[in-house]
Amino acid sequence: MVIVGGGVLGTMHAVMARRRGFEVVQLEREAEARGASVRNFGLVWVSGRKGGPELSLALRARELWADLGARVPGLGFRAAGSLTLASGDAELALLKEAAALPDADRREFELLDPAAVRAVNPALRGEFAGGLLCRADAIVEPRQVLPALRGHLAAGCEGTAGYEWLPGREVTEIAPNAVRDHTGAWHQCDLVVLCPGAAHTGVAGRYLARGGLAPVRRVRLQMMQTAPLAERITTALADGDSLRYYPAYDLPGRAQLPPQAAAAERARAQLLLVQRADGGLTIGDTHEYAEPFAFDLDEDAYDHLRAQAETLLGGPIPPVRRRWAGVYSEVIPETPEYPAVTGHALYHRAEAEPGVILVTGPGGRGMTCSPAIAEETFI
Repeated sequence: MVIVGGGVLGTMHAVMARRRGFEVVQLEREAEARGASVRNFGLVWVSGRKGGPELSLALRARELWADLGARVPGLGFRAAGSLTLASGDAELALLKEAAALPDADRREFELLDPAAVRAVNPALRGEFAGGLLCRADAIVEPRQVLPALRGHLAAGCEGTAGYEWLPGREVTEIAPNAVRDHTGAWHQCDLVVLCPGAAHTGVAGRYLARGGLAPVRRVRLQMMQTAPLAERITTALADGDSLRYYPAYDLPGRAQLPPQAAAAERARAQLLLVQRADGGLTIGDTHEYAEPFAFDLDEDAYDHLRAQAETLLGGPIPPVRRRWAGVYSEVIPETPEYPAVTGHALYHRAEAEPGVILVTGPGGRGMTCSPAIAEETFI
């Protein structure tokens, strides 16, 4: 098998292919993946998923992440859970609705009052009306996942040796059961899996454009990371604005949420906060859909997210050491402009050529669901 793309989706396909006995060659155009696979929170996020197939996909992925975490300590897998915190009565009422969902037990939801929130996560000394604990959520270290998985594969830990990593190879041509890279070398195989991430042009572009409208779009986000915080934050954190973006909370109470702060509304911001293994805090994020994307960063969004984090923690966060923007690919939601492009797909998979499968567009669920998406390619 030849896998094109060194991000988390391509690398999980390499893992699942090795488990099925394929010899694998993995090509990546950069020296190391630099896209959304490393520009994210490292969240295995079950809590916000839509009930039904999306939740089932996330729960299967959660099982696979836990299994990989036990096999590959370098992933930094932690079954930390998450807390989604309400700032007022309307957000708390929506969390109560979510806690009463028929599938709340599958998500391992528990509604907590402020004292119980602080018992679970003593670092939270700020202002909030309560929180929703999701014990099913987990954390990995996004900057470590890809090299750790490749080392695991190269060591033959998913069967006999049969994995080759070829960075700095950009694919320029695709044919049935084969690809050619920019050096002119052809790679013949039984199956090609093309995982282009947010690269919607190039060799993947002509397949995505088949039939007119492309089934995927790109989304830009902003994030930051701080210096280490001495105190441990025991769970991942989300604020009440996250209730506006995750489908699990598309409940009657969502219509009662107050308007967002102006800076948050402009940036379509929600606070997600994860403490890294070294103590630093990864904080974000924002949503930008209209291309061409800005080349610079919006400081108002960072000011808002920093203030939100400090409100919940009850004190200043450490100095910001890094800021970045990222772009990911997602299946286009059904709208009047795109009435029948995607249906209710969770990601895009299609046969590009005989023996060539294209997989992309998982959106913000990419890090969470990548092992289960890869597993489904072989079903």
